[in-house]
Amino acid sequence: MPGPSATTETPASANGDAPEASSIAPRTATVSEPNGSPAPAAPRLVVQRGLFSGPSALVPEDLYAEVARGVARRERHRLELAPGSHVGTNTYFGRVHATYWQRWTTVTEIEVTLRVSGSGRIRLMASDTNKVWRIVDAYEARDVEAGSVKLTAKIDRFVDGGGLWLEFTTETAEMEVQDVRWTVAAPAAVRPTSVVICTYNRADDCLNTLEAMVDDPEALDAVGPVYVVDQGSDPLESRPRFADLAGRFGDRLRYIRQPNLGGAGGFTRGLFEATSADADEHSDVVFMDDDVLLEPEILIRLTSFANHTTHPTIVGGQMLNLLHPAHLHISAEKADPERLLVGMPVPGALREAYLLGLDERQLPTVQDRRVDTEYNGWWSCLIPAEIVRAVGYPLPLFFQWDDIEFGYRARAHGFPTVALPGAGVWHADFGWKDWDEWHRYFNLRNGLITAALHTGFSVKVIAKRLSHLFGQYIMGMQYGLAATLLQAVEDFLDGPRILDDGSAAAATEIRRIRAAYPETVTRPLNEQPDDFRDLEVVRAAPPPSREGLTWLKRAAFQLTGRAAHRTGLVPAGDAHWWHVSTFERAVVTDMAETGVRIRTRDKARMRELTVRGVKLLRRFVAEGPGVAEQFRAARPVITSRENWARLYGLDRPAE
Repeated sequence: MPGPSATTETPASANGDAPEASSIAPRTATVSEPNGSPAPAAPRLVVQRGLFSGPSALVPEDLYAEVARGVARRERHRLELAPGSHVGTNTYFGRVHATYWQRWTTVTEIEVTLRVSGSGRIRLMASDTNKVWRIVDAYEARDVEAGSVKLTAKIDRFVDGGGLWLEFTTETAEMEVQDVRWTVAAPAAVRPTSVVICTYNRADDCLNTLEAMVDDPEALDAVGPVYVVDQGSDPLESRPRFADLAGRFGDRLRYIRQPNLGGAGGFTRGLFEATSADADEHSDVVFMDDDVLLEPEILIRLTSFANHTTHPTIVGGQMLNLLHPAHLHISAEKADPERLLVGMPVPGALREAYLLGLDERQLPTVQDRRVDTEYNGWWSCLIPAEIVRAVGYPLPLFFQWDDIEFGYRARAHGFPTVALPGAGVWHADFGWKDWDEWHRYFNLRNGLITAALHTGFSVKVIAKRLSHLFGQYIMGMQYGLAATLLQAVEDFLDGPRILDDGSAAAATEIRRIRAAYPETVTRPLNEQPDDFRDLEVVRAAPPPSREGLTWLKRAAFQLTGRAAHRTGLVPAGDAHWWHVSTFERAVVTDMAETGVRIRTRDKARMRELTVRGVKLLRRFVAEGPGVAEQFRAARPVITSRENWARLYGLDRPAE
């Protein structure tokens, strides 16, 4: 099985001769054996490449290297500096986040090697917890022709925070730098790693992801088999490009077709296949979404980090926003299952951070102070096989909360998760996805299941949260979303049997239920027949100071047929329940801003859903604790390899 390559380079000085005596000369001493011959260099593992631009022109180069002064040409693996220039890599992708290496791995020293031509200065920089920089090592290049440079740093003063990066400066001459490699001592054995991509009717996106992998052979060599689990009706193999890519991958590509079991079923199928070997084998599996803009470098960074952790660790890649590629979604997160909340930043984490901006001290926006995450999303995430064997496979939740529940289950068994800065992919912005969609059912139902498995399951806290959400949906004339919530609670109360088919039937049923509610459909704005005066924008007032009293007033107005506005256009950012509830008919911009949702007051539906909701919440309070116990008791069976084999139809003899 192909795996990361361990190099044995021993670079010479930059000019081919012994370096001049200087406090900034690189350390290039060789070791000799007793007979006088040089000892073979210890094998080293590349943990990060020095890249100066991204995998696509859609990605800002400043995420990799920043031209602070002068003029420089930034290519993927090469940097050209004009005279009088200064370029630094204290950037999201450019720095080595040393604090994570010191906290979670056995690494105590890191080397950076590069090829240099021309004249200039190369400095290896470090920061502390508070972003104060220091020079660790340096080299002065003087009329060098394709020389090799090695700089070294100890990983010994980064427990609370800090990182490493390079700075390049020129004065009166040009300088070219290329082939930058950060390496550490290789482990005794390099763990084999598989990649799993789950896809559903995103054939072209998935092929783009595969192409990005195979176009970067060095990154691809960090992993072995690549499993593509295709669950869609528009399969990859229907595209001519698939055959070409399959040929380039060779037998490394494992293409699997199966019925749609959601992201949980797709990812777990690859995990199922990749962990089928003997229980003593230590291996890792990287989950990768199909629709990301892939930075192939993530394969090197996740696998090399996992190869040095002190014990099995989930190593997560971070998510950058695809529509706004310089923004980091979140650097470390947690959930509150009883309040059905996810994506909450842990203290000190970056959230929706503009990575090309400066902080309040006019310093770069980087995660210098280390923060510990509680789980990592599966847009890109490495899971060791030992963890699967210890805690079981993911729950068949279809999607939503499957990654969160698995992370908390691993945590409960003593396996941490690290959200590794600098290891990132671009994924569709969550803020541009409307919550009033069919998948909200899974967000609610699966949140309840996760609360049952990982909290004390306070029905008082959960029922209050459900009542709060339900009241907002009803008052905001989101009747379909209110019905979605009720269906999620009803199905949770049915107990573990709702997962018997991997939730495939639930996915079909919730779409059928929501089809009866017209406001759940996004419509083009230019197809609305309204007089333009009926579609003037009406902005929201500030949030009410007494939310409960405001809700009662809005309810009274709706039940008595009063309204402050007959109709109007409400921007997505203003579509709060306390504002939309003042309309008879609100034309609300969808969060994706591709169209609008028409919310129309309907007193009959409001009464029907409210009566049903009150009865259901009473039932939840009475039956919820018992159902939670059922889920806890059933979890070992639900997460077993045998259960997933049944769901995949692999427990039956082939016909």
